Amino acid sequence: MTNRQHDSGNGARRVAVREGASHALLDDVAKQIIEQLQEDGRRPYATIGKAVGLSEAAVRQRVQRLLDAGVMQIVAVTDPLQLGFPRQAMIGLRTNGDLEAVADRLAELEEVDYVVITAGSFDLLTEVVCRNDDHLLEILQRLRSVEGVLATEAFVYLKLRKQTYSWGTA
Repeated sequence: MTNRQHDSGNGARRVAVREGASHALLDDVAKQIIEQLQEDGRRPYATIGKAVGLSEAAVRQRVQRLLDAGVMQIVAVTDPLQLGFPRQAMIGLRTNGDLEAVADRLAELEEVDYVVITAGSFDLLTEVVCRNDDHLLEILQRLRSVEGVLATEAFVYLKLRKQTYSWGTA
């Protein structure tokens, strides 16, 4: 697995690019640990250990291996509206040149929280959170100025009906 990370300036690590998956780490017990953390990311390791049949120390080691391998992250999921970011948008981009290099440059922008290479009418999709419409316009101008970006199309979110990060472990 290739897992490149960068420091966003506030000490938080952001995964910029993750390729492949580390299936060797995902035995049944690891999947159960992940499911426990998806239900409650602050669940104590001792409680998880009882649920999956391991000691607290064994759970701690397994969680650290999963984190180090980039299989999962434990983060606080916030509501952008409550934090003063009332405008969110998904932005489709058409590009030319080195697609991965363009994706990497977009991932460096602070307001961009999601970058994915796609198949279909867009080469890339990015998600942004903004203070207001003027901020969105500023971000669109910066995206359009990135070398290799040919066109953008913004899909402004009007209302969020569902957002979940608990799709299971297959």
